[in-house]
Amino acid sequence: MLNAVEFQAKIQNGLIEIPDEYKEELGEEDDIKVIVLINKKLSQKKDIIDELTENPVQVSGLLSRVEIYSR
Repeated sequence: MLNAVEFQAKIQNGLIEIPDEYKEELGEEDDIKVIVLINKKLSQKKDIIDELTENPVQVSGLLSRVEIYSR
């Protein structure tokens, strides 16, 4: 029989502490399957779109939108 338990925890010294309310249910002899979902803050990792949005590349000699559609 499969049961699912979900909780949030922080990793400390490479260990994930099981909350007290689940310690009795998850015994020492139990085989468990652990799936880790990492909730990273978006501000930590920027991609090329973020960089270009913050620092647009200035290019001279290109046609403006009005010039493009007037042709």
